[in-house]
Amino acid sequence: MNTIRLSDKDLYLFNEGTHHRLYDRLGAHLVDLDGQRGTWFAVWAPNANYVSVVGDFNGWDNAVHPLSPRGRTGIWEGFAANATVGQRYKYWIVTDQASFARNKADPFAFAAETPPDTASVIVDLNYSWHDEVWMAGRSQLQAAGSPITIYEVHLGSWMLAPHGKENVCSYRTAAHRLVDHVKSMGFTHVELLPIMEHPFYGSWGYQTSSYFAPTRRYGPPQDFMYLIDYLHQHNIGVILDWVPSHFVTDAHGLGKFDGTSLYEHADPRQGFHPDWNTYIFNYGRNEVRSFLLSNAMFWLDKYHVDGLRVDAVASMLYLDYSRSANEWIPNRYGGRENLEAIDFLQQLNTMVYQSFPDVLTAAEESTSWPKVSRPVYDGGLGFGYKWDMGWMHDTLAYLQQDPIHRKHHHHQLTFRSVYAFSENFLLPLSHDEVVHGKGSLLEKMPGDDWQKFANLRLLLSYQFAQPGKKLLFMGCEFGTRKEWNHDAVLDWTLLELPAHDGIRHLVQDLNRIYRTEPGMAQFDSNSSGFRWVEGGDAERSVLSFFRCGPDPADDILIVGNFTPVPRHNYRIGVPAGGYWQEVLNSDGLYYGGSGVGNAGGTYAVAIPSHGQMWSLNLTLPPLGIVFFKRSSADKTASETAAPLTT
Repeated sequence: MNTIRLSDKDLYLFNEGTHHRLYDRLGAHLVDLDGQRGTWFAVWAPNANYVSVVGDFNGWDNAVHPLSPRGRTGIWEGFAANATVGQRYKYWIVTDQASFARNKADPFAFAAETPPDTASVIVDLNYSWHDEVWMAGRSQLQAAGSPITIYEVHLGSWMLAPHGKENVCSYRTAAHRLVDHVKSMGFTHVELLPIMEHPFYGSWGYQTSSYFAPTRRYGPPQDFMYLIDYLHQHNIGVILDWVPSHFVTDAHGLGKFDGTSLYEHADPRQGFHPDWNTYIFNYGRNEVRSFLLSNAMFWLDKYHVDGLRVDAVASMLYLDYSRSANEWIPNRYGGRENLEAIDFLQQLNTMVYQSFPDVLTAAEESTSWPKVSRPVYDGGLGFGYKWDMGWMHDTLAYLQQDPIHRKHHHHQLTFRSVYAFSENFLLPLSHDEVVHGKGSLLEKMPGDDWQKFANLRLLLSYQFAQPGKKLLFMGCEFGTRKEWNHDAVLDWTLLELPAHDGIRHLVQDLNRIYRTEPGMAQFDSNSSGFRWVEGGDAERSVLSFFRCGPDPADDILIVGNFTPVPRHNYRIGVPAGGYWQEVLNSDGLYYGGSGVGNAGGTYAVAIPSHGQMWSLNLTLPPLGIVFFKRSSADKTASETAAPLTT
């Protein structure tokens, strides 16, 4: 019993804003009290006059199980005999003079009813894990120098359940199918769009109502644990999309929880988000910080999650985010920075990495805020990675240009080199790029069908060629034609068509090269991992650079031709002679391309170019990228010959 009730230390940490394991104390916990089995309930409602727990165990009668206030802490607690696993419940909360009287879902509920029903559900989170090998080794698999390539998934629209009996995958069905697909494609991680319970399915989980409850749409909590466990057993990491930036206004949720703005700011200029019609957390309230910190820790602790991608960080950092001049309140210094949110994010990342140093956090942050992925002690926010939204926007804008005009937009490809190592970047081609009328990646591309597929192969190859970890949304790995629709599943029949299957083969090989070649991933966030050969050939829309490993023998030469015109006799300077193998050609027949290339490789000749004493005479495929690596097995006389001079 004493393991559930809050101690004086718990209360102190909670009110201080530093308690990060409240899920062990608040909410509904199965206990034995004086030989009687039941559930201990505890909820924070400091402005309530009366709180009781109602549910299946008492006929939803708000007079049967009143809770008692814990001094002046704002916490109400009590025991309900015979309240057991699977039963539904809510808190009946009344303020003075009954000006507010409402049933509220439990903020710390471990499970919830399937929407549109809104009650919390008593569950036991016991589960027998079998992922010991993964958990013991993930520190190496998720290190900064390790290849991290992420498959982003919206579970409900990824694939139908077997036999067509359901319109979504269950957690257990998805476990086996995801492992088969992700392993075959070569991704290292799966990132799930927010899995926490949400009333509006069309929010994709980004408007959360129950922060500690995985959505019941796909099964109970243990089934979600099974999904993570099974992925881990097959060496696949799991990242959750997490939304501490805003929450739903639904009557059963956190908003106006005890009749007052408890979790959110009272002033709508601070507490209401105009873009999403949601409430904004009050990061300056200590108890709210304890709630959010505990929620982050909960998924890492109870569900063995390997990382958190934090949504909409920019909306947290700026008080005037998406607001006109009279719709926001400056901070105490008169600025637009949300000082409380900054402090919370630093506290979050410090706590996460102290408790779980082998996990990762990533920020979706779309502005030029400095040091997002730098340590807190250095003035940073402390994230492990930042999404490179600039790269995504610039690259898509460039590739959507008709190739004849691309030479005038060459800077959209080269500008990234100015800031590429200012953060630890993750390069996203996410769900946000293929919804709301934006079209699929394939349909964004200009030209006829051949050019569309070639441009898509070019885009994907360029993503993997650039420094930074990778993320690709489901369906993009085979070039789905339609933009993403959360109410429909991906059109997997497209894989029966050679052009789409060719995209799949390309992504498989890109993942393989990224995972196995040290030059492609080891220095993803270090300037020593990138070296220009030629970034200024705007007239021909050609880029060339090296991705560099710890040994010069690991270096990968990458040359991209962003026009539909083959470039013959294109000379590229290289640091050594010998045979250079063409390890990937995005225009290969196997990928659905035209097969223009270099017959698998070519020898360097002693003709100086680009500041090097050796060079390659290449054929660049139309709308294609070629990767070359110097072969250590084939040494010829040309390597030792005296270089020609000019």
